Amino acid sequence: MQKHGFILILLMAQLFSCTQKTYIAQEKLTTFVNPFVGTDGPGNTYPGATVPFGMVQLSPDIGIPGWDRIAGYYYQDSILSGFSHMHLTGTGAGDLYDILVMPTNSRFSKRIAANNFKPFSSFSHEKEKASPGYYSVELLDYDIQVELTSTARTGIHKYTFPKDSLSQIHIDLGYALNWDAPVDTYLKVVNQTTIEGYRKSTGWARDQRVYFKIALSKPFNNYQLFQNDTLVMHSAKGKNTRIILNYNTSEGETIVLKTGLSTANLDGARKSIALEAPHFDFESYKSEANSLWEKALQKIKIETTDRNKKSIFYTMLYQSMLAPTLLSDLNNKYKGANDTIMKAHQFNRYDTFSLWDTYRAAHPLYTILHPNIVSDMIKSMLAHYNETGLLPVWSLQGNETNMMIGYHAVPVIVDAYFKGIEFNYDLAFEACKASAMDDSRQIDVYKQIGYVPIDGHHENWSVSKTLEYAYDDWCIAMFAKALHKPEDYHYFLKRSNNWRNVYDGKSTFMRPKYKNGEFIEHFVPKEYTPYFCESNAWQYMWNVPQNIEDLIKAVGGNDRFEQKLDSMFSLNPLPEDRLPIFSTGMIGQYAHGNEPSHHVGYLYNYIDRPWKTQHRIRQILETQYKNEPNGHCGNEDCGQMSSWYVLSALGFYPVNPAQGLYSFGSPLFDKATINLDNGKRFIIEANNNSIDHKYIQSIHLNGEALDRNYITHQDILAGGILIFNMGHQPVKERQLKKGISSKIYH
Repeated sequence: MQKHGFILILLMAQLFSCTQKTYIAQEKLTTFVNPFVGTDGPGNTYPGATVPFGMVQLSPDIGIPGWDRIAGYYYQDSILSGFSHMHLTGTGAGDLYDILVMPTNSRFSKRIAANNFKPFSSFSHEKEKASPGYYSVELLDYDIQVELTSTARTGIHKYTFPKDSLSQIHIDLGYALNWDAPVDTYLKVVNQTTIEGYRKSTGWARDQRVYFKIALSKPFNNYQLFQNDTLVMHSAKGKNTRIILNYNTSEGETIVLKTGLSTANLDGARKSIALEAPHFDFESYKSEANSLWEKALQKIKIETTDRNKKSIFYTMLYQSMLAPTLLSDLNNKYKGANDTIMKAHQFNRYDTFSLWDTYRAAHPLYTILHPNIVSDMIKSMLAHYNETGLLPVWSLQGNETNMMIGYHAVPVIVDAYFKGIEFNYDLAFEACKASAMDDSRQIDVYKQIGYVPIDGHHENWSVSKTLEYAYDDWCIAMFAKALHKPEDYHYFLKRSNNWRNVYDGKSTFMRPKYKNGEFIEHFVPKEYTPYFCESNAWQYMWNVPQNIEDLIKAVGGNDRFEQKLDSMFSLNPLPEDRLPIFSTGMIGQYAHGNEPSHHVGYLYNYIDRPWKTQHRIRQILETQYKNEPNGHCGNEDCGQMSSWYVLSALGFYPVNPAQGLYSFGSPLFDKATINLDNGKRFIIEANNNSIDHKYIQSIHLNGEALDRNYITHQDILAGGILIFNMGHQPVKERQLKKGISSKIYH
């Protein structure tokens, strides 16, 4: 009897074990995503509901301005003032926050000056949840449960009320935060379940327009409509309009509110709801949003026993798809960068192009995972060119902000061209050339003397501009060569060497220069000055991705270059050094919290010291990303910080983002499978991999030993298996017949 009992217990244990393994194997990837990563510290992300690259970012707002609340929400705060429909992810720019909605009741009526006397409630992280496409929180002072989800162009709210004779829903178009300010708003009560209107505002996007239709699952009893704080009937128009909808609610009663958006007109907003959100089944929308995210995350499947690292990876993959965002509505119309209503023909128009950040890793990642969306993104950039005569620099909601430097739509376009992505190549070259020949942003003097000189502007950024322009010029030269335009090829190739004009052989740094050709007298490389864009001379020293070989020669050869790289990672800031807000994620002078440093760890590959790249990349992966609200070491920057992690965790990174090559680092996971849109799979395996086994011993691609320290984009698209054999000690004698080179191009 005891023997049979033991066997039964053993069989049950085995069955449970098998069931548990099956469950783990089938566990949704969305369960590993933590949308709160970056909502504390310098990350500036939001935790709310959206779908991949969607127009709507429905997220909670603290309602109090400040740098920490650039995305509307800050994890350390304890109140919420409502839920607005549009947010930026991980930037330093305080804009959007359109169409604030807040449920309240008679239980709490306190107001404070800090949030401009708007309704608010305390909340607790213990009663707050977020997952891809979903956010929920309990408004403690009202005992109201809020749930949010979205489609591409519609935000959907579900409020669960307690019993109250004065439950309310506040819709506030005058609400503004940080840089944002309304200039014209409109509210119209169509009937007891429908409200329409628009919000036009200025801020970082100087002419932003959002048209909306709101549909409610329950008719309101009555309302108070305010036009600049004066009660009016039926409709209100002014800088500050808002409406309060009044309800009687029973215990546990739910009201669903849907907000359809368009940047073009009310008809587009109506169509958003009609086609994307025709019913009031909140759980259905939530499930659909989760399914969209699951499908997107399934593009890369990793295998590891470390659930924490798995969560970081899928959170980063998730955050890489929060921008760019949809601009066109379901009529294909949108607010153009020429301030007129435009129509996209056979493509979706996107915007939120943070190109100084994202050209480095995010857009190359998109070419692997989302080639069809990349095609639409390029067509969107070309639409911007048709509307303004220039490619976007940092465009938002159909506006050019001209933030940051370079004409970095160029490398994105050129990279996409060489990777075979479909768009109008002749128009694209025309646009690239026009942007490089424009006379604004000191490009005129750059063309004349070959560099941007020092001037009196607060943000002259002269050295950084010279280096960024020179790289973009190299991209145009390669594009011209491919299109058989020899005159343009030679002209822009010559311009791509302009980095030499700010290189100072005496100090072996890129150094600010006067217009008369003399270098600035006072020069301390680690100082942060107006001559470097959000960086110092150490961090911009390496910004010649188009010609690393000649930079190495200029510094003095491989050994000297190695010494300088070593110093980059070991010259720690002193306590008395004044570090600006963007100087974060520091390892010596390397600043992972800002983009100019992102490729530097990979440069040891160019001097046949790949084990040093492997050491540094693994160090950054292990120390600069965490599965917690303060998990980003700097602004996430519209997908760049997360894309760096995704690519580097796979084991490679594009040092030159338009070259079509990926330099090897140190793969983080035992196995990763990239499911390509062409139906093929590219599998990456890391044998004997661990935190202590970070050094590559050998590499095989499709069964053959690889004698180079890079992989090509075409290798990935062809599918196959890349195997890294890892070990505890660096292998310094591994022969590389084909070191990575700036001269190799697609």
